[in-house]
Amino acid sequence: QVQLVESGGGLVQAGGSLRLSCAASGRTFSNTAMGWFRQAPGREREFVAAISWSGGYTDYADSVKGRFTISRDNAKNTVYLQMNNLKPEDTAVYYCAGGGINTIVILHTADYWGQGTQVTVSS
Repeated sequence: QVQLVESGGGLVQAGGSLRLSCAASGRTFSNTAMGWFRQAPGREREFVAAISWSGGYTDYADSVKGRFTISRDNAKNTVYLQMNNLKPEDTAVYYCAGGGINTIVILHTADYWGQGTQVTVSS
């Protein structure tokens, strides 16, 4: 079992940057693939990025490639999402998630979810 708590959301102008953090507790974090999802008002939840348990594999949604970077520090039980060149369409609640890598990357779902953190990008 893994418990997840996100932080780092906020209000930023278009073109700006934010770094989201997700602190995990539980014995299996270092063996768990992690991901970020987001949900904008009136829209379905969408996959943003994923990272394997070792950090050796990453995957991104086309809409964020080249702008967002996912990383993890297993010693700190933390996964990050560095978001650069933010756009108003990136505005959403961002959720940290954990599970199998195929569950996250292919099925676009997860076994564990955080409570979400709001990111708002103004134009």
